[in-house]
Amino acid sequence: MNKIIGCILLLFISLQTHAQKVDKVPYDSARMKWFEEAKLGIFIHWGIYAVNGIGESWSFYNKEISYKDYMAQSKGFTASKYNPEEWAKLFKEAGANYAVLTTKHHDGVALWNTKQSELNVVKQTPAKRDLVGPYCEALRKQGLKVGLYFSHLDWSQPDYASVTSPGEINTPTEKRNPFSYPPQGKDDTVRWNKFLNFHRSQLKELSLQYKPDLLWFDGDWERSAAQWRMWELRDSLLKWDPKVILNARMQGYGDYLTPEQGVPIVKPGGMWEFCVTTNDSWGYQPKDRNFKTPRQIINMFAETISMGGNLLLDIGPKADGTIEDEQVKILKELGRWNKKHAEAVYPTVAGLPFGHFYGPTTISNDSTVIYLFLIAQPWDNITLKGIRNKVKSIRVVGTGDTLAYYKNGGASWLNIPGVLYISKPTKYDENLTVVAVDLEGKLDLYHDAGGAVEKN
Repeated sequence: MNKIIGCILLLFISLQTHAQKVDKVPYDSARMKWFEEAKLGIFIHWGIYAVNGIGESWSFYNKEISYKDYMAQSKGFTASKYNPEEWAKLFKEAGANYAVLTTKHHDGVALWNTKQSELNVVKQTPAKRDLVGPYCEALRKQGLKVGLYFSHLDWSQPDYASVTSPGEINTPTEKRNPFSYPPQGKDDTVRWNKFLNFHRSQLKELSLQYKPDLLWFDGDWERSAAQWRMWELRDSLLKWDPKVILNARMQGYGDYLTPEQGVPIVKPGGMWEFCVTTNDSWGYQPKDRNFKTPRQIINMFAETISMGGNLLLDIGPKADGTIEDEQVKILKELGRWNKKHAEAVYPTVAGLPFGHFYGPTTISNDSTVIYLFLIAQPWDNITLKGIRNKVKSIRVVGTGDTLAYYKNGGASWLNIPGVLYISKPTKYDENLTVVAVDLEGKLDLYHDAGGAVEKN
């Protein structure tokens, strides 16, 4: 008996120790290199929720529709016009280097023929075929990296609602959602372990069948890292595919952060990606016509890469697999802009610290060119501060037009640079103009609080 108690205590201590390793995953430059240079990805929210054009999974969880009526949408999910090759060509044209497809959202409906459940589009919908494999093949044909979205939680799997999250322990049973937690409030760890086996088995299928370059997780918040045994999952995923990248929704055991919908004001720590919708909805919702303009999205893109992140831009195909005209227009215009301004985007590094230029910036990989994104057209001159280098030339990206410039102020004998004043372009891009400042040598930046000039 004492030995059993001792083993249980050791297991408990082990779980607690692992749970405290949140955000302690070391940076792996070899695996992350392509992601670091990718800049743009396309997010695809596609599932049975496109049939009625309602919220993906959350609509039944929040009782906007009954679970039965939500799942009845499967009868209308045809994928009859699904053309992944056209998708991939469009993504490539937009300037994307990877895409992420929702293989299974919180509703538990898989887009591939999983052997772990009958709840998949092959067995339950008129589509009657695997939709993940053709997507992977089409992306790779265009030279794009393959990303697969997978929800950890599964509100349809009967063994999922079997244990309580530590955060819900003090919540009255009647206030807990039955899709998430035991309806009677009684934990059943045997059933939870059964669910974890199901969870791992589906991920093993995705990993071995499709060899994704990136796994984009969601739905980790309802359980702790210890309950998910996330350290074990990370080990398994990297064993199945040593090169796969994992996003942050792994209770701290992922590789990069994923802020969404609101452009970060402060640069997130480490590698990161900003995911945002083209309108206000992740999946196809025909009533949502509040589409962002190409200019707004391009501005977001500039702000994101200026802080060293990637933009993951979401689209929501219809149930037949076609993409709305408004979303196609956005992707094509983004592609036009990206093609014209490619040198300011691919591959560059995060730009100047705040205060040097009033707008986003990027810097060439060799640190000899600064790119200025003119989100606001200047009244007179463009101003750039803190540049100690001599300037070779200043030009408008995409047109080659050169711009006049001069420096004013500073104390050159103390290596304190003056302000660089640059003349305005005569023509502006319809969405966002970029100016390149070519330097003599690598960037030498003055970034200080200033002080008295005691020697003249």
